[in-house]
Amino acid sequence: MSKTLVIVESPTKAKTIRGFLPRGFQVNASMGHVRDLPNSASEIPASHKGEPWAKLGVNTADQFQRLYVVPKEKKKVVRELKDALKTADQLLLATDEDREGESISWHLLELLKPKVPVKRLVFHEITQEAIDRALAQPRHLDQNLVQAQEARRVLDRLVGYTLSPLLWKKVAYGLSAGRVQSVAVRLLVQRERSRLAFRSGSYWDLKAQLEHQQQAFEARLTHVAGTRIATGADFDQNTGAVKAGLKVRLLEEQDARALEEATARQPWQVTQVQAKPTIRRPVAPFTTSTLQQEANRKLRLPARQTMRTAQSLYENGFITYMRTDSVHLSEQAVAAARHCVAETFGADYLSPKPRRYATKSRNAQEAHEAIRPAGERFRTPRETGLDGVELSLYELIWMRTVACQMADARLTMLTAQLEVGEARFRATGKRIDFAGFFRAYVEGSDDPGAALESREVLLPTLKEGDRPGCRSVEAVDHQTQPPARFSEAALVQRLEAEGVGRPSTYASIISTVCDRGYAQLEANALIPTFTAFAVTALLEEHFPDLVDTGFTARMEGTLDKISQGQVQWLPYLKQFYCGEKGLEAEVSHQEQSIDSATFRTVALEQLPCVVRIGKFGAYLEADHDGQNVKANLPPDMTPADLSPERVRELYQNKLAGPEALGVDPETGESVYLLTGQYGPY
Repeated sequence: MSKTLVIVESPTKAKTIRGFLPRGFQVNASMGHVRDLPNSASEIPASHKGEPWAKLGVNTADQFQRLYVVPKEKKKVVRELKDALKTADQLLLATDEDREGESISWHLLELLKPKVPVKRLVFHEITQEAIDRALAQPRHLDQNLVQAQEARRVLDRLVGYTLSPLLWKKVAYGLSAGRVQSVAVRLLVQRERSRLAFRSGSYWDLKAQLEHQQQAFEARLTHVAGTRIATGADFDQNTGAVKAGLKVRLLEEQDARALEEATARQPWQVTQVQAKPTIRRPVAPFTTSTLQQEANRKLRLPARQTMRTAQSLYENGFITYMRTDSVHLSEQAVAAARHCVAETFGADYLSPKPRRYATKSRNAQEAHEAIRPAGERFRTPRETGLDGVELSLYELIWMRTVACQMADARLTMLTAQLEVGEARFRATGKRIDFAGFFRAYVEGSDDPGAALESREVLLPTLKEGDRPGCRSVEAVDHQTQPPARFSEAALVQRLEAEGVGRPSTYASIISTVCDRGYAQLEANALIPTFTAFAVTALLEEHFPDLVDTGFTARMEGTLDKISQGQVQWLPYLKQFYCGEKGLEAEVSHQEQSIDSATFRTVALEQLPCVVRIGKFGAYLEADHDGQNVKANLPPDMTPADLSPERVRELYQNKLAGPEALGVDPETGESVYLLTGQYGPY
């Protein structure tokens, strides 16, 4: 009996696929990538130890030949795959259908060197129907996809291994730079700089609680004596004052208190009423980035956990492939979603015609469908038997997919203008006339103050000339707020909008930035560290292209063109790295002019000192009573935490000396509490 060997990436995927294959098929897992460029000198084979390029792993002088090695932990896996292949009559490579999956298949071919026929199986969901279609329509390995992934891997290695040693010399040992990582860090630093430069402004307004026909409603002051009052949007972030040239009235507390008293005892009158019908349409089904954003907003899941959970759902046959930038749904998927709408919500909630969505992200690839429940019939969340985070994420995907085939929501936006004395107020409301897709899904927001679209804000029935009663008027003080820090969701959204990164990289970008000490995640906000400030300043000054979103997006665009066969990968790598204007020459040239002291120093305008990046972390330095004093900063302290008061406290603690805890009973010597490189001791 003939035997076919099928190779996939993971044991879970292997187990699921095995259930859909006939007898005579053996499914083995490669456990991900089976080889990579060397990560340390110990991984370099003896045959290449003397090569000057071996540590880089790429021979840039000879057609960018790569030195691939099998990691120690993968040798057993490779051996087992070779043994399984010895008794096989055919090899089917069923790795994921993206560039990375194509690359894994290529590496397997290079290692296993099969002497039997080889075919490539591709599918974007693990169901009986999908596996049957893949078996009926195998294809050859796509060399364009392989070359695009090889180019990406080489570019990442060239940037990382060329710039990181420079950072070790000029800033601090152990730092790293990355082709996409450094761009993401710069976005965080730019936002934090804006926050540090921000100057808060103060303004007042009035909030009135009114009543008409025994129904309470709220109104806000908008004008006084015909002039609009200033709101937060009218302030200059850098001065804290109202922007020049604006014809607005800035209410001080005294003005607000006087108006509060006057409007509370004067008669109110409705002068204008507007009711504007509005339609809301459902958003597209999930891509990788929108799934990460919504899972972060609604489930508070980090991007890495979202992808880990989504991968488990995919490999167990619950959802389609989770790395995609396409919002396309197949005809079968549209039919399945529409069936769910009719079954769950009723025919009235079904959109009159099937909805089609077009992908709008820059450089998007339509290689897959959107992320949706697997199969030609979608299992409801209850039918899956899932629990915990897997159930929550599946339910999110199910709801979003079903909602995209539901009817529009119909709303009426209500606005009433009221006058009292010389003051004009506005009351706003929202009436949901038909909930439509709101019954299933409402997209989240990164603004914590934003109300959900599906939430009604009702006003009483008002008409011009009505005189509502006034329950109370309150003067309210406001302080303008600095730009919000990036959450994981907001950073993924920004990276996608800029065309930086791809579905397979968003989660790893964020985890790398945090793992390498460039940002801390606090209360779902990414806060850059002093090291991030120092490294970003150096790269902006000497290698601006490498932290420019436009430049990085164009690189991603070129990789896309390589994957489509429109650009040759080797000439592109040569252009990027070699020659007078290449990265290698640029780093060599710039190294001579980079002053270490300058980029080891982070000066913050509001502080009476400077922060320096040292061998064991950041520390303060300033002149105190004629002497130079240095004080170490706690490892988790960021520029956002450092105020003039905190600086004084750190210096006082330094000058006071270490804290004595007591006396050692055996030696009689004092025992002190100190803080070192790795924390208190």
